Amino acid sequence: MDKTIIMASMMIIVVIAMVGYYFLADSTMGDGEIEVLRMGLIPADDAEEMIKNYEPLREYLSEQLEMDVEIQVTSDYTAAIEAMRSKHIDMAWFGPFSYVIAVNVANAEAIANGVRRSDGKSYYHSVIIANVDSGIETLDDLKGKKFAFVDPASTSGNLIPRKMLIENGIDPDNDFSESYYAGSHNAVQYSIANGNVDAGATGDNSYRRMVESGEIDPEVSKIIYTSDPIPGSPIVVRGDLSEEFKKQIQDALISMDDQTIHKVDGWGDIDRYQKVSDSDYDIIRETAKTLGMNVENAEAAAK
Repeated sequence: MDKTIIMASMMIIVVIAMVGYYFLADSTMGDGEIEVLRMGLIPADDAEEMIKNYEPLREYLSEQLEMDVEIQVTSDYTAAIEAMRSKHIDMAWFGPFSYVIAVNVANAEAIANGVRRSDGKSYYHSVIIANVDSGIETLDDLKGKKFAFVDPASTSGNLIPRKMLIENGIDPDNDFSESYYAGSHNAVQYSIANGNVDAGATGDNSYRRMVESGEIDPEVSKIIYTSDPIPGSPIVVRGDLSEEFKKQIQDALISMDDQTIHKVDGWGDIDRYQKVSDSDYDIIRETAKTLGMNVENAEAAAK
C-alpha cells in the first residue's frame, strides 16, 4: 500500500479518536466534574446591576462549594433555556413556566424555591396593572386597549394572565387594540407607568419590589386583578450533574445564612430557601395544556 495512503489513513484514525474523546469528555461533564459553576439569571433589570446584586450569592456559593462561581444575565427566557441545554450554564433561577419548558428542552431539575419573610409563603401571584389615566377599572375595560405581556415563557407575565383573561371573557390575541412582549417585568411596568401601554401583566413580587424602590408610583400604576397562587420560582440545575453535586448545591441554598440572603437585593422579600420537587409544578403543566400552549419550545409557548 502506498505510504501516503497509509499516513492519510492513520491521520483520519487519529482525528476520529480525538473527536470521539472530545464528545466523551463533554458528556462526562454531567458527572459533576466541572471546574466553574455557571449560574444564569433571567433579565429583570439592567444586567450589570443584577450581577452586582447577586455578588453575595456568588461569593457564598464559591465558598460553600469550594469552586469558582460565575453569574451571567441572559437576554431573555429562551436564551436562558438554550444556555442550559447547551451546557453554557449549570444552574439558573427560572420562573415556573420557563422551568417546565426547560425540563423538556434542557433536562432541568428544580432543587429549591424561596419562602418570603413577610408572610412565610413560597407562592406568588400574577397581577394585571393599569395606568390610572387609562380609565381601566376592571378586566372588561381592557378590551380595545394597549396591553403588554412579559415574555412567551413567563409564568406571571404570560401563562397565568392569558388564563385569567380567557376565564373572564377576554381573548388575549384579538380583544386588545395592540399587544406585545416587553421582554422583562420591569419593562412592562415602565411601559404602563409612562403611558406607552394602558395595562400589562407582571408578578406581584416584581410590582411590590418596584414600588418599594420608588421606581413606580402605585398612584399611577394600580393593580386591577390578582391571580390565584402560583408555585414559587425555582432554582434549577442541569439534570445531568452528579447527584452528589446537585445535593451540595441544594444544601448550600437551604442552609444559607440570613445575612447573605438579605444582601441579595434581586431576591426581594426572601427569608429562606426550601426543597422542591418537579411535581410541585404540575399545576403549571396542566394550565399550559388547557391553554394549548407549547411546553416543548420556549419561542412557541404563546402560539
